[in-house]
Amino acid sequence: MYVAHLSLTDFRSYPQVELPLDPGITALVGPNGQGKTNLVEAIGYVATLGSHRVPSDAALVRAGTSRAVVRAKVVREERATLVEVEVTPGKANRARVNGGSPGRARDVLGILRTVLFAPEDLALVKGDPDGRRRFLDDLLVQLTPRIAGVLGDYDRVLKQRSALLKSAAAASRARTGADLRTLDVWDAKLAATGAQVVVARQALVAALRPRAADAYRQVSAGQGELGITYRASLDTALGRTDDDPALPAAADAATVEGLLLEAMGRLRSKEIERGVCLVGPHRDDLALTLDDLPAKGYASHGESWSVALALRLASYELLTHGVDDAGAWAADWGPDGEPVLILDDVFAELDTRRRERLAELVAGARQVLVTAAVPQDVPEPLAGARVDVLGGEVARVL
Repeated sequence: MYVAHLSLTDFRSYPQVELPLDPGITALVGPNGQGKTNLVEAIGYVATLGSHRVPSDAALVRAGTSRAVVRAKVVREERATLVEVEVTPGKANRARVNGGSPGRARDVLGILRTVLFAPEDLALVKGDPDGRRRFLDDLLVQLTPRIAGVLGDYDRVLKQRSALLKSAAAASRARTGADLRTLDVWDAKLAATGAQVVVARQALVAALRPRAADAYRQVSAGQGELGITYRASLDTALGRTDDDPALPAAADAATVEGLLLEAMGRLRSKEIERGVCLVGPHRDDLALTLDDLPAKGYASHGESWSVALALRLASYELLTHGVDDAGAWAADWGPDGEPVLILDDVFAELDTRRRERLAELVAGARQVLVTAAVPQDVPEPLAGARVDVLGGEVARVL
């Protein structure tokens, strides 16, 4: 799998740009602020319908314009597919495949797969849980595009239930009484959709665990052991511990749904008092440990980078080779072609040893796109084609 051509209209800093690409390694080189990252961000957006830099689409549209268009020609098993995504903040994004009629943006998920390394990856270790949840969900969407609908349904239910709890909290403070007749309905919907998210994430973490541990050993030259665990908020809600979790290691959706309903029942008074949903996959986390100590707070800067790189390398391995033993949600996680590897200004963040190890590990991929401020930032194993990016213009260097 590779991207043969990228076309942008009013995306970020680009009024219009055309970028032909080849399989193998391509370095996008230019000073900071010239638009290198905007190009690879657009490719990642086609794969996940999200940006690795910002949480909303508004910043993706060039100032003074109302929409942006990203077109990518994706070649897979020698067959080319033209994917076009129209980004319109405040409205539903639309997409076309091979020039067909506009449809839902999420209908293009699965056509292109990417694994993107970026300076922001350090937040996977040192940042808040929402970044780690997003890492899991973005990878799930690439492995199983249908879960994008489940995640969307969960977000809508969560907003509705949160609004009801917020109004109930306000009514309680005003001592006017709150109408909670529909809360049971929203509890049931949140538990039903949330259970599917939890089960899918659990299957993903189980599949990633050995791959991430192996990747960490490769990146760190065997210094330390990486562990990853899915930590469910319902365990805390039910008064359980890591040593005695309520959530089974490979729970089915019905079991998780029942546990979520039980947890919401126990927390109802607190939720009404605070006006927020206190349990569910929106409060879960991916626990990362090094030699059984929490990576966040204990890992050095270099070790934190090794953990982040290991998570991305494990993602690449999973997307490339699939998995056979992670439960029902993994039934369609078979091999589906190597994803496009994107390394966005990451080598400037790494020490010499990690730069060399990462370059050696990814050099043989079907397509690798590297961004760098100067040619010297691109490691020797990743020498290949070069495109200079300056002032919003791109030019291939012969």
